[in-house]
Amino acid sequence: MPRLDFREVENRRARASSSVVGARVDACVDSRGRRLGQRVATLCMTACAALACALPLPSFAQVKIGLVLSLTGPAASLGIPARDTVALLPKQIGGQNVEYIVLDDASDTTQAVQDTKKLISENHVDAIIGSSITPNSLAMIDVVAEGETPMISLASSAKIIEPVDAKRRWVFKTPQTDAMMASAIAEHASSHGVKTIAFIGQADALGETFYAEVAKFAQLHHIDVVASERFNRTDPSVTGQVLKILATHPDAVVVGAAGTPAALPPKTLRERGYKGAIYHNHGVGNNDFLRVCGADCNGTFLPASPVLVAAQLPADHPAKRLALDYIARFEAKHGAGSVSAFGSYTSDAGALLEHAIPLALKAGAPGTPPFRRALRDALEGTHGLADTNGVVNMSATDHLGLDQRARVMVEISNGKWVYQPR
Repeated sequence: MPRLDFREVENRRARASSSVVGARVDACVDSRGRRLGQRVATLCMTACAALACALPLPSFAQVKIGLVLSLTGPAASLGIPARDTVALLPKQIGGQNVEYIVLDDASDTTQAVQDTKKLISENHVDAIIGSSITPNSLAMIDVVAEGETPMISLASSAKIIEPVDAKRRWVFKTPQTDAMMASAIAEHASSHGVKTIAFIGQADALGETFYAEVAKFAQLHHIDVVASERFNRTDPSVTGQVLKILATHPDAVVVGAAGTPAALPPKTLRERGYKGAIYHNHGVGNNDFLRVCGADCNGTFLPASPVLVAAQLPADHPAKRLALDYIARFEAKHGAGSVSAFGSYTSDAGALLEHAIPLALKAGAPGTPPFRRALRDALEGTHGLADTNGVVNMSATDHLGLDQRARVMVEISNGKWVYQPR
């Protein structure tokens, strides 16, 4: 429903008043059809006008977008840039005001589910963005599917959207998949003579799914996986795991972790004298990770969002222009060097909704099941949409829609992200 200005609101009030008063004046006649006295009729009209003025105004629809973000806990370095990006998202789409409701899942799966239920049952949101991490996003799938509410995850695992079954048909995501990033690591490692790798990852869905992809692409590039270890996000030490890895003498170590907890394995490897190559996944793409890891991460590599090195990209890279625009707007609010990949994923979620909402409005008003169903369909039909990470071409079997142009290889050098051309 189009938003009305004040004049139209008053016109509607007047028309409603006139209609009600007219009906009540017709009633001010006796049973034989004769009008009552002027004074009685006037009193009747006055009372009816008062009734019309007391009628409630029409309620105007508003698009509501809920966000479930990890603002506290071990994954806070992922959720905070996402929250800070919300202020840059469009406040009006398709003539409708847009309200953003942000909830903190505290990096906890149970809290993420509770937040999702609250947004759907109490806030009646039309779509949900989040969560920041894979385990939470996976836990939210059942809730959004039951509530028939589209969800755009900000987490990495392909399992969030694959396969597109009856439940995952409601789920989309903006970050590159772990498969895309694992293949980039294997390609880079192979081209630099790596023959053996070890893996250390989080003891959760992120670590497990990333390991599966690393092992698969390592085999394709004739690289042997000689060790596989796990740690918890809150562990104070990974010395035991690192000693087991060092005993296998790998040419390279792949760390499958996100946020600042991902700094612990490379720091421990360097402390123990490891001189081989170290690779991270794209879950470390922010300055908090650089700050925590410090010099121990110099010379390590990661496949990353183009946003991290946007200014260094070739002029013809499809993400460069929008990535630079996002960086400029974000850093204008939060300072130079404050941008991260995790904020860009939220910006891209906003771009998807800005594209899909006008199409969904043709099927129904915000806050209704027809609108949410049409919004899901419009998201799935996104084609040729440029964003800060590449070009999105979704389909009924692909709820990410990015290709290999959405990933770049980056080296960490003196606390900076340095683009590595192929």
